[in-house]
Amino acid sequence: MTIGNKDNRPEGAAEASPPGAGDGPMPRRSASPIEFRLDAASGVPTYLQLVQQVEHALRLGYLKPGDQLPKVRDVVAALAINPNTVLKAYKELETKGLAAGRPGQGTFVEATLTQVALPELTGLHKSLLGWLASADAAGLDEDGIVALFASALRDFYKRRGGTGERRGEASGETEGVA
Repeated sequence: MTIGNKDNRPEGAAEASPPGAGDGPMPRRSASPIEFRLDAASGVPTYLQLVQQVEHALRLGYLKPGDQLPKVRDVVAALAINPNTVLKAYKELETKGLAAGRPGQGTFVEATLTQVALPELTGLHKSLLGWLASADAAGLDEDGIVALFASALRDFYKRRGGTGERRGEASGETEGVA
């Protein structure tokens, strides 16, 4: 997913999905600060990819309440997908209390998810880029890097005594739901 970098975020901080996830950015046609990408090889249904990208953008603070999501017709035109797929994604976001449709205007963000403050996010992003450079230098390809990260993440949550689920995900809770 590519998210518009209109807030002077650090270089590269706008990329919220795994490297190479997508077939190119969606052309800007609306005032929305988010552009969707699709990864046909991911095995994740298209509508869920859209939902996950909005959730990632909310977690990272790139989207906030009041922001407009891209209009359905713009997503359909840019990604060559069925309008019902976009409508299903937006309906899922509404069900989760994260977005709401406004007749004749579009779909708008209504709530946010847990997010890290920008200074901490910048430091974490820089550290992660260093780790990725080390993994690349060690000879790992993208799939190897993803596998290693997923394994380390599972181990981290296991040691913490958690289930490996992200906070709020199991119960479907959101923060700031109006």
